[in-house]
Amino acid sequence: MLKRNTTYITALLGVILGVLLTLLVVKVVSSERKFDGDYNRWRKLNLILQEVQANYVDTIDMAAMTDAAVAAALAKLDPHSVYLPPVELTESESELSGNFEGIGITFNVPNDTAIVLNPVPGGPSEKAGLRQGDRIVKVNERSVAGVKMPQDSMVRLMKGPKGTKVKITVSRDGVLIPFDITRDKIPVNSIDAAFMIDETTGYVKLSKFTRTTYKEFKEATQKLLDAGMQHLLFDLRNNSGGYFDQSLLLANEFLENGDQIVYMEGLHRPRQEYDADGRGSLKDVRLSVLIDEGSASSSEIFSGAVQDNDRGVIYGRRSFGKGLVQEPINFTDGSGLRLTVARFHTPSGRCIQKPYDKDYAYDIYERYVHGEMTSADSMKIDTTSVYYTVKGRRVYGGGGIVPDVFVPMDTTKATSFYIKCNKKATTVRFASAMFDKYRSSLSQISDFRSLCTYLGSLDLERQFLEYAEKTDGIKPGPGEWEKSKEYMMPQILGLTGRYSKLEEEAFHRFYLPIDDVIQAVLADKKSSSTVL
Repeated sequence: MLKRNTTYITALLGVILGVLLTLLVVKVVSSERKFDGDYNRWRKLNLILQEVQANYVDTIDMAAMTDAAVAAALAKLDPHSVYLPPVELTESESELSGNFEGIGITFNVPNDTAIVLNPVPGGPSEKAGLRQGDRIVKVNERSVAGVKMPQDSMVRLMKGPKGTKVKITVSRDGVLIPFDITRDKIPVNSIDAAFMIDETTGYVKLSKFTRTTYKEFKEATQKLLDAGMQHLLFDLRNNSGGYFDQSLLLANEFLENGDQIVYMEGLHRPRQEYDADGRGSLKDVRLSVLIDEGSASSSEIFSGAVQDNDRGVIYGRRSFGKGLVQEPINFTDGSGLRLTVARFHTPSGRCIQKPYDKDYAYDIYERYVHGEMTSADSMKIDTTSVYYTVKGRRVYGGGGIVPDVFVPMDTTKATSFYIKCNKKATTVRFASAMFDKYRSSLSQISDFRSLCTYLGSLDLERQFLEYAEKTDGIKPGPGEWEKSKEYMMPQILGLTGRYSKLEEEAFHRFYLPIDDVIQAVLADKKSSSTVL
């Protein structure tokens, strides 16, 4: 009995001792993990990461976990404050720098194989012997043809630091040819096209605001002025922005001394205004600015300045609505932040940034669904947020730049035949096939009149219909080609014309007659009407 009781007492003492030890450990650990509730010092995040590192069941990639934690934290801010790991930061900066380091080619991927459109003149690829029309089969020893490799992955393989080498194997007339190419700095143009539409009307298409945009713009517009330009169509459609200072310099070309271009303001950034100095060379040129839902950031700063100063007419559809000031903060490991520190406001006081609510990521899609692309009455305008231009015209806030002249998207030409061709990129692939067929002549043409004459002699309409049926099994139904022809043939001519020395300019020249926004500008010019 005593033995049993002794055993019982021993067990009981063991339990009590265990509980005491547990409480002691919990107390010690709790003391070490204590969080004082002060979120302003980020202590809770540090404590959690430390505990994971000390106790997690498997080995942890601390770099990846830290990057993920930072990205998740920034996601609670606005949609444009982002963390960029070293590789992404380098790519982001090189895209806007006006040059990058690589092999110097432009290429297209119409059929799961990259086709060289043009080697950059004087660049590494041209010097090595790559030609227009070469099919890129391998990069070093990795196959890139017929493997459904994303285009950006191909770019990463070919790009690299200046002075490094890469082997590019191409197929030329069915023969595989390897080229050892030494990478170098490659200039990147931000102006896609600049030409005279008629004797007094010039056209400039700007794709983005890079470090070299102002220099390119000055050179392009000077040539147009020399050719007699009195009216400029400045196309900022699908221009997602870029360097802020470049938009200031471009706006300064058109405005008078003292005209405000934009101002920025934030909680930790006092209001800062930017005004024109009156030294611009285009102050006497009539200005029409083309925008759409893809025009953002620096494009909107320029458009807002023109509109609020009553300096020109804005045509198209409501712009994207991205008016946040991103400040770069770079770290010694090559990573960095793009942190929102202020908001951009047009001279009248409108905030360019649209609300970033739960539907922010789907805003453009919502515009399609609600009919904004085809009807001005469906445009979301905050009529309670009224501002006034220099001449007293009403303009509205709510995000983005609302055009002075709304031009709807034309969906009437989208026949079943057109949609099927679009899904299979039939027009793009046909243009590539035409280049293969007529390469020797097409690649030598350097002026638009000669290009029109040459393409007109090829009966491309018949060849395209035969190609669509034979290659993709697509044949227009009764009346479909007659309805789509007017819209599709200029695209076919433009895509084929890109293989000439005119490159992108050829496409924009051919597309001009079916470009509803440009035609709206020209119609206003012809009737001498104005909304100002």
